[in-house]
Amino acid sequence: MRRLFRWRVLRWPILLGSLLFVGACIGEWRIDHYASDRLYSDVERIPGNPVGLLLGTSPEGRAGNPNPYFTKRINAAVALYKAGKVEHLLITGDNGRSSYNEPMDMRLALMAGGVDSADITLDFAGFDTFDSVVRARKIFGQQRLTIISQRFHNGRALWIARSFGIEAIGFNAENVATRPTQWSWIRERGARLKMWWDLALGVDPHFLGEPVTLGDQELPRERP
Repeated sequence: MRRLFRWRVLRWPILLGSLLFVGACIGEWRIDHYASDRLYSDVERIPGNPVGLLLGTSPEGRAGNPNPYFTKRINAAVALYKAGKVEHLLITGDNGRSSYNEPMDMRLALMAGGVDSADITLDFAGFDTFDSVVRARKIFGQQRLTIISQRFHNGRALWIARSFGIEAIGFNAENVATRPTQWSWIRERGARLKMWWDLALGVDPHFLGEPVTLGDQELPRERP
């Protein structure tokens, strides 16, 4: 009787957990399969696109040390620009408080690497990958993009682009580690689950606003 009672109590959570697990596995396969022939790591082999979408990250890690993800994404974007594989860079990132400005930090780093400031546009409301890609379409009017980030990140970004009618390819910045850490793997799985949830509910970015033309943007005064 106790076993029967336990089964009756636990069967629905077990079944629900099993369905979620199977659904997550199918979702992982769909993302990886879709991205498999749209990801490039070689500047010479990637097709050209007018615009590259550089996904933001902080120049510093949690301990205040230089963030290698930032450096490697900047290097990737500069390499594509100098090779003529992108003509304009749309930098998107978090600027949720006055003391934290990912897009401006990336702009300064790109300019130091030789990118013309006239070929850079900033999106200050790209608080996450979903917002960044959707705003590239809805605010900046882009229908073709080269998305620039690390490989583990690009697959999800490409699927979001696909869902909003953007013809996109991804350029993989050099990975920081040969294998993802346990935390980064778990974090990406959670981000993918959130992506499916946002797509299913038709969620909009945190902020939309008026359309912006690339290259036609007034910036706040640069920090010294």
